[in-house]
Amino acid sequence: MRAHMQEPVTLTRDCPAVHVPSGETGTLPEGTLVTITQDLGGNFTVHAGGNLFRIAGDDADALGREPPPPLTLPDDASDQDVEALVWAQMETCYDPEIPINIVELGLIYDCRITHISENERRVDVEMTLTAPGCGMGDIIADDVRSKILLVPTVVEANVEVVFDPPWTMDRMSDAARLEAGLM
Repeated sequence: MRAHMQEPVTLTRDCPAVHVPSGETGTLPEGTLVTITQDLGGNFTVHAGGNLFRIAGDDADALGREPPPPLTLPDDASDQDVEALVWAQMETCYDPEIPINIVELGLIYDCRITHISENERRVDVEMTLTAPGCGMGDIIADDVRSKILLVPTVVEANVEVVFDPPWTMDRMSDAARLEAGLM
């Protein structure tokens, strides 16, 4: 996992991408020279043509990279094991412009895991954003949802973005404050 880098790469195929910070989706064509500026949580932030784009980990092959491996849990996994893996998955979610995960930023307000059946679970998350007008809000929430759904036995994930209470830097962990240069 590399946060800050400047690695030029030529896309090996057409690749879905999200413009940062607007959140608009599009496609970067095969042969486009991009510079990977952030490689965190299995997703990539790239610079191309004077703009930043987020490329999902599922499209890592277009950058000559391997996609993230599938998640596993032992057959006798407890509810605590599942909850730990859900939180670990949320820790792989990043704002493409901030190299600090959303858990350390204090963006997760609530996470509830309930059984739907003996071997199926639903996860409900309330989260916020550092700024209410963030164009990447839906993209970040979808990233949280899709990564939670990779957890074995989780068959439903609901992620709600809320702004009450408003996020403040007080919600950041000490590690996040240190990374951001606030300590």
